[in-house]
Amino acid sequence: MFPEFFSSAPVIQTRDPLADFLGASPEGLLEYRYEDAVRLAGHSCPTVASAFLMTRCALAALYQDSLPVRGEIRVDFADDQAAGVTGVIASIVTLVTGATADSGFRGIGGQFNRRHKLFFNQPLTRGSLRFARLDSGQSIEVAADLSGVPMDARVGELMQKCQQRLARADEQALFRELWQDRVKRLLLDHADDASVFQLFPSEVAHG
Repeated sequence: MFPEFFSSAPVIQTRDPLADFLGASPEGLLEYRYEDAVRLAGHSCPTVASAFLMTRCALAALYQDSLPVRGEIRVDFADDQAAGVTGVIASIVTLVTGATADSGFRGIGGQFNRRHKLFFNQPLTRGSLRFARLDSGQSIEVAADLSGVPMDARVGELMQKCQQRLARADEQALFRELWQDRVKRLLLDHADDASVFQLFPSEVAHG
């Protein structure tokens, strides 16, 4: 169904107390794979891959040798929800962290509330997103600089021909291959590249 390299992409492991409480998963252990992000977004592109990898990078820095606790993480965006690809990135962040603005699960008996943990138009120092642990207040900012992982120069022209329905079958196939090649390089070659996925110290989160 998916390109073969999807299955080789990094996996994000979390522990979700709600999943444990309701018996969805033993000890609440959940794994999120790039395929899950693609199913949610409906497509695979550098933005979807970057959102997945930025989340992975930030959570690894915050939790070190322990599993991220899904539902107990606050996420702040520097941009407005409607700006550019912010909404796409936010949907991937919500998938992995459980954090929502005001539409998530209300909780049970005062526990497991997922609302009011995702915020936009927030003052950040250098990153485009900030992840914070609600148990300790520790936070980290993250940004993606994809300039070091360029798209093949042929993609622009091929995309235009495909959009105008002027591309031959072989050109359509080449466009798709080149488009996913950049995604593949991000996921397999640059997932742990600090020059691409950049972390910045952040103030302790409040509120």
